[in-house]
Amino acid sequence: MKRVDELKTKIFADGADKTGMLEMYAKPYIKGLTTNPTLMRKAGISDYKSFCKDILLSIQDKPLSFEVFSDEFEEMERQALEISSWADNVYVKIPITNTRSQPSYDLIAKLSANRVKVNVTALMSLTQVRDVISVLNPEVPSYVSIFAGRIADTGRDPLPIIAAAIEMLKMLPNSELIWASPRELLNIFQADAIGCHIITVTNDILKKLVLVGYDLELFSLDTVKMFHNDALQAGYSL
Repeated sequence: MKRVDELKTKIFADGADKTGMLEMYAKPYIKGLTTNPTLMRKAGISDYKSFCKDILLSIQDKPLSFEVFSDEFEEMERQALEISSWADNVYVKIPITNTRSQPSYDLIAKLSANRVKVNVTALMSLTQVRDVISVLNPEVPSYVSIFAGRIADTGRDPLPIIAAAIEMLKMLPNSELIWASPRELLNIFQADAIGCHIITVTNDILKKLVLVGYDLELFSLDTVKMFHNDALQAGYSL
């Protein structure tokens, strides 16, 4: 099994808790960070702009993605241009459609033509990947983010989709594929095995990296001890 520092897939930390984000940013194996409005709301963030600009004071040398939150393309464009202006390491997350299922391709094309680094998010099909690739500026860095974990939630294997998307992106050397919404630590190694460029991982999964390569019999014993100690602490009797 590979060590974390041997992985070719770049690990991006996904979160919205400032302490957790800075903790992960400090780790050399974390190559970038992402967040989204859902994570920010869960973290209790009420002032979007202040939070983002505050984080950027500390994170200046690794890519950091922030998402637009309007449902109207004209306002999405305004938000994207402002977010992009905050720092050179900022990527702007643009959802593949709005909530009315209207595709964002025209907006993505316009932003990419204006040299905005976009992170096109919430993709789940190869048709979407194909259509995004067709509008990206090949000279501008960008991310294409497939929600592999959500694909798996439907009972489908995301690996063939990710593998096919990697091949499709070869025509855009400045664009990278993101394996988003992983469900377990194993996904990091699966992403690396098929050559996915990036995987975004939440802190709760990243904390399991200490277990990589751990002896399975020792892990089995740890599990037995956990059950026994919990039963004792609960005061169970028969």
